[in-house]
Amino acid sequence: MTTDGFSVFKDKEKQRLIKRLAAARGILVLTDSDSAGFMIRSFIGGSVPQDMVTHAYIPDIVGKESRKRTCSKEGKLGVEGVSEKVIISALEKSGIIYEKTDCPDRRLITNIDLYEDGFSGTKLSAQKRKLLLEFFALPTKLSTASLISILNTFAAYDEYKAAAEKINRQFGDDSLCSG
Repeated sequence: MTTDGFSVFKDKEKQRLIKRLAAARGILVLTDSDSAGFMIRSFIGGSVPQDMVTHAYIPDIVGKESRKRTCSKEGKLGVEGVSEKVIISALEKSGIIYEKTDCPDRRLITNIDLYEDGFSGTKLSAQKRKLLLEFFALPTKLSTASLISILNTFAAYDEYKAAAEKINRQFGDDSLCSG
């Protein structure tokens, strides 16, 4: 089902259907990675219980969709403009396409990890966080909570730490990432 863009904000019938689908089987939200896509994602995510929604994210890819005459306002490809491979990768990263196994002892990435590794709360955190998002091919408009959730969905703690160490070496911050 599509939201038909911003019309979902006023379409009460579509909103009820989304809520019914979420309650019955859960929903997947896949939007463009521009501001409009994040507004729609936020609206839908706030309308249904969090445990009934899965978010898949396409990375920021600059370009012009072949079906359009000009680039989008933000110059990014939308869901319709990216390759099938990019969409499948986004679905895999969201946990939709994989064989799920329980890992009760798995070390999760936390807010404290982001802080200790310099991705929040420091002068250079915005620059470092941008590199972290690029490293994992994630859109740039993710909140900290969304970033942590997504990283924990498709990246092992050790993968995150390796990325953090690589990024911090670029900034000469070898003292970080020692946890």
